[in-house]
Amino acid sequence: MSSVRRTQNILNHIVLSPSESKIEAKTCGSAEDDKKTFVEVFPLLAHEIMKELPTTFEQPSHALRWMEKLMEINVQGGKMNRGLTVIHSLQSLKENQSLTRNEEFNAHVLGWCIEWLQAFFLVADDIMDQSLTRRGVPCWYRQPLPINARSGTVGLVAINDAFLLESMIYRILSKYFRDQPYYVEILELFHEVSYQTELGQLLDLTQPPRGNFTAFTLDNYKKIVKYKTAYYSFYLPVALAMLMAGITSKPAFEAAQEILLPMGEYFQIQDDYLDCYGDPKVIGKVGRDIEENKCSWLVVQFLLHCNPSQRSLLEHHYGLDNPKDVSIIKNLYKDVGIEKIFKQYEDESYKMLTDKIKKVRIIPQDVFFKLLSKIYKRSL
Repeated sequence: MSSVRRTQNILNHIVLSPSESKIEAKTCGSAEDDKKTFVEVFPLLAHEIMKELPTTFEQPSHALRWMEKLMEINVQGGKMNRGLTVIHSLQSLKENQSLTRNEEFNAHVLGWCIEWLQAFFLVADDIMDQSLTRRGVPCWYRQPLPINARSGTVGLVAINDAFLLESMIYRILSKYFRDQPYYVEILELFHEVSYQTELGQLLDLTQPPRGNFTAFTLDNYKKIVKYKTAYYSFYLPVALAMLMAGITSKPAFEAAQEILLPMGEYFQIQDDYLDCYGDPKVIGKVGRDIEENKCSWLVVQFLLHCNPSQRSLLEHHYGLDNPKDVSIIKNLYKDVGIEKIFKQYEDESYKMLTDKIKKVRIIPQDVFFKLLSKIYKRSL
């Protein structure tokens, strides 16, 4: 199906009058159906961004090419788990009631706004971490310039591109949600979660210099992960679905956080493990936590289990950007049994999370079990 036809199909979802939208309903499809429909919404949103650039904002043709490539490479291409969590959570919150076409579409739009937010964070993060690849291709700042007349790479222009990606979120929200009763709440939620994530990034980037592990504690690690990952990856999509479902109870949102923040911690610990042991061809990036002197879960656990001699080796070789030093660190991890420690942690965390979920009454438990099933023992 052509992109024009796909866009028209999506447009057909939102031309219903309010009275029609109450009648027209769609039963919950399979996960693959949801993903297909979700993917088909992207061209429409990108088109909305692009069409106002030459008119409202007087942008020339080379800027249009740049913006198109910026969205194509950075917003698309991920696993889309965060974005799809909005509609999956809404389906669970509705407890087997069918979603109207407008509800389905709006859930997908909010899901894509999270994907845009993710793109904003990753473009900036890759510059700060000097990462090499993202989703199996060079990071955006290392991409060839989208303007054919010039050679070179995007480079530090990517800093402004990150700002542009963030601003696009609020263009989209204004277009599709300004008349919704929960518009102010979703704006505040996106701003709050962005701020929380940026504070987490600050904690991550301002660790002591190489060789000083005083801040590499489990408590500090948990704080970094809570703010840098858990709020935007787990709490945000579910909270957006809750707002769409008309939930306003503060205890309901608090109950969601009680489960979703530990789930986000579990997810990030998996990510740290995969950074060291995952196949770059599978996970789509080259892990660099060791080279970048990151306060990762693996090094924190190593410090809890190592002897003085092993710690001395860590102090000499952790945070150095060459294969020999990285290999020494990985051998140290092997010596203390990091893989076994991780497997034990994974099983214990899964039990802890399922026990927490089973106690929830204020929100359907399926919201959380669906999300947990997506990440348990994942390999990418």
